[in-house]
Amino acid sequence: MSERDLHSILQKLKTTHNYAESSTLLSRAKITLLKLHALTPQSTTPPTVLLAAREVFESGALLSIRAKDPDAFTRYVHQLTPFYELSSELYPSGSGNGEKNKITGLYLLLLLTQRDYAGFHTELEGLEMRASDAGSGAVEGDRYLGYPIKLERWLMEGSYDLVWKAMASGEVPSEEYSVFSEILTTTIRNEIASCSETAYPSLPISSTKNLLFLDSEGAVVQFAQSRGWVIKDGRIYFPNQSLKASVDEDGNEKEVSQMTIENTLGYARELETIV
Repeated sequence: MSERDLHSILQKLKTTHNYAESSTLLSRAKITLLKLHALTPQSTTPPTVLLAAREVFESGALLSIRAKDPDAFTRYVHQLTPFYELSSELYPSGSGNGEKNKITGLYLLLLLTQRDYAGFHTELEGLEMRASDAGSGAVEGDRYLGYPIKLERWLMEGSYDLVWKAMASGEVPSEEYSVFSEILTTTIRNEIASCSETAYPSLPISSTKNLLFLDSEGAVVQFAQSRGWVIKDGRIYFPNQSLKASVDEDGNEKEVSQMTIENTLGYARELETIV
């Protein structure tokens, strides 16, 4: 197999939308790269082959995201790392950085969905150091990298409403990023639920619907049942609640507004209630 074969396979890979066909083409492309000694960048690798190899692995990474295969995506990210670390002068003129920022941003988002905050910050620090050495702009200013950075900051602050709005709006940088929305929403919902169980004896179903970003009170009931919560008289009671309900001067339980709940979520995180 020759370089011409590689470019032919790559062209087909870029135009097909069939998962099975794409997987077959990726396997053929990697076999070709192996025969060209280009699975990893070498000093003797021609610039055009380096670029093709990078594009093959980028196609595989994006395909893995669409297929919701985080393990395969992570492997492609690791394969791409040495190609991204090469000087741009080794690639054909005008080839740019390819999908580097998009895939790196997706990797940051994957770390968030896995709640790997240490890994997230390690990756981010490396990006910021390389950007500083290269004299480029702030990492957060990039549309692909800035998106997961904002989400992580809001998650750590407990500003889940901002995270939800960002995922539900047109702020998502590309279709691949939307794949993580459901996963991240589930993570947020479970963290809020854990916080609520710790902080409050009960909550109105109507407030819980908005708090948990659920579409209906029926969905709230279903979610409550899955966590073993008790539903009575339009309220949800948390059986594992160890704190006493706050009461007013007449001995009645105080109504807790949604605003109060949202404000206390950040405080609860600081106490490592839901970390």
